Amino acid sequence: MDTSVLLQHLSDYIELTPQEQEHFCQHLLPKKVAKRGFLLQTGQICRHSFFVHQGILRGYTLDQSGGEHLLSFAPAGWWMADLYSLFSQQPGQLFIQAMVDTEVWLLPKQAQEQLYLDIPKLERYFRILVEKSLVASQQRLIDNLSRTAEERYAQFERRFPDLISQVPQKYIASYIGVTPEFFSKMRANWLKRGNNSVPKKLSSQGCLPEAFNFP
Repeated sequence: MDTSVLLQHLSDYIELTPQEQEHFCQHLLPKKVAKRGFLLQTGQICRHSFFVHQGILRGYTLDQSGGEHLLSFAPAGWWMADLYSLFSQQPGQLFIQAMVDTEVWLLPKQAQEQLYLDIPKLERYFRILVEKSLVASQQRLIDNLSRTAEERYAQFERRFPDLISQVPQKYIASYIGVTPEFFSKMRANWLKRGNNSVPKKLSSQGCLPEAFNFP
């Protein structure tokens, strides 16, 4: 697998020398995951960060009745991990599943810690990502409490424009916190008004990524 996409992502935040890039790439592990295959399941310890080279990942949890609650998507060029489990090395509650045939780069936690010592700039890179994750998680919580379902869908469209046609509607419904039936009716009304009908409250507001999956 080509590392150029990941190296480009790094270059958006820090500047590595060719030697540092090579050293970083030596710690990456390529992995292919078939559609519906899992990189992580609840009760397991997250020992890697996952960078999506190609495909789509989703992160979700299950409630006591077995209902799914979708927390995040990671298309190509995004990171994903169960941050609680990764940092604490305790069993997590997150499922990370491939929605299509997916290729990822795995960065082992131990290798990541060593890279912080070898290339201190990488610690800054991951710190920035985690900070953005925390800000986005807080914003999403506020949105869920204060915005309508239609406004949350507008956010989804702006954050994941390429996923609208790739992800089954039931998963988008789960992500914005509505039933598939409600979502189907809401989206039908949305489309009747045209694709440029983003609610005014959101028209000038940027979108932040959540969890540990962001471009």
